[in-house]
Amino acid sequence: MKTKLFLLLFAMMFCALPMFAADGSASAAVNLAPLAAGLGMAIASGLCALGQGNAVKGAAEAMARNPGAAGAIRFALILGLVLIESLALYTFIIILIKS
Repeated sequence: MKTKLFLLLFAMMFCALPMFAADGSASAAVNLAPLAAGLGMAIASGLCALGQGNAVKGAAEAMARNPGAAGAIRFALILGLVLIESLALYTFIIILIKS
């Protein structure tokens, strides 16, 4: 698992290098920027979706086990979902600024 994660992070950094280059005159850098932006947004959206799914699953199980604490659990769930969604929006904004 750690090897796959390391290879994924290495591939992401390799694709994102042209986006952070100071000089945009290289033709290869211009061609890889949209690819890196799309890959970055796809990964960010997918991981945010997994995180939101796990959060909702945990909250539903917690509410089923302790219905009296449903209000506090719901508040924590909504706050967590907002924070997870903000990560995807930050990624989207960075991609718009850099490309």
